[in-house]
Amino acid sequence: MLSTLAAVLPIFALIFAGWLARRIGVLGPHATGELNRFVVYLALPALLFDIVAHAQWAEVWQPRFIAAFGIGAALVFCLTIAVRLRRPRHLADAAIDALNAGYANTGFVGFPLALAALGREALAPTLIATIITVCVLFAIAIVLIETGLQTEKRRRHLVTKVGGSLLRNPLLVAPAVAAIVPVTGLRVPDAAESFLRLLGGAASPCALVALGLFLATRRESSETNVGSAALLVSFKLVLQPAITWVMATAVFGLSPLLTHAAVLLAALPTGTGPFMLAEFYKREAAMTSNVILASTITSIVTISGYLALAR
Repeated sequence: MLSTLAAVLPIFALIFAGWLARRIGVLGPHATGELNRFVVYLALPALLFDIVAHAQWAEVWQPRFIAAFGIGAALVFCLTIAVRLRRPRHLADAAIDALNAGYANTGFVGFPLALAALGREALAPTLIATIITVCVLFAIAIVLIETGLQTEKRRRHLVTKVGGSLLRNPLLVAPAVAAIVPVTGLRVPDAAESFLRLLGGAASPCALVALGLFLATRRESSETNVGSAALLVSFKLVLQPAITWVMATAVFGLSPLLTHAAVLLAALPTGTGPFMLAEFYKREAAMTSNVILASTITSIVTISGYLALAR
């Protein structure tokens, strides 16, 4: 319980800092959008570039772990889209909801928690889960959002519009360009590496402060939104780790360490990625902010319970 609380406490502190800054008037009503644009166009692309450029092939090529964690996230993602589209709900909003249910906070919570609970051997699996979540799952969601937002009905024009939008999206361009570094054996210059780490290090804190700013705006929550948020939180904290555990043990036969790492990372609360996209694409973000906050609080109990059972 204490290790879990220690890992998530900085998250609450940063959210509260943003909330307080908005409530006392230090930051104005436009701060949320501007801070989020900084994250999307500068900080997060730098973080993604840094992660991919420094990924070692020997560390990240663990196909059974990749399959166990990836299938768990993918099934929850697809199930959420199927459920939300039956409402009916716009494809762009359904894709953001799917991220709410499948986007584990591996970067901000995963590394310190995995290190505290499982030791340094769990850092490589955490890096793999981060790449799957932040790069692959994020990219799929962006493709779906861009597709849903296009009004062109002719298929060829639709593909051209979506493709052009994706080629201009820094969240996809940055990791794609960064992949050249490990593939070719090149090395990022020291000055560029320092720049990337300084800028990328601002991504998570700024996103959490932006979330606090958003939460400080008073709004009404309907029973439908509360029920939908509860469903997404249950998908994230219960369904995804359960599917991952089945994949890790019954299907792929992972070692105990990799099994615990996969399940622990799948059980993490929702990260700030869905909120960034909701704000960036001007979609309804109240649902996302509620899911992030509720899943983070509830995960203290669920993750602590899993760690107690695992031991």
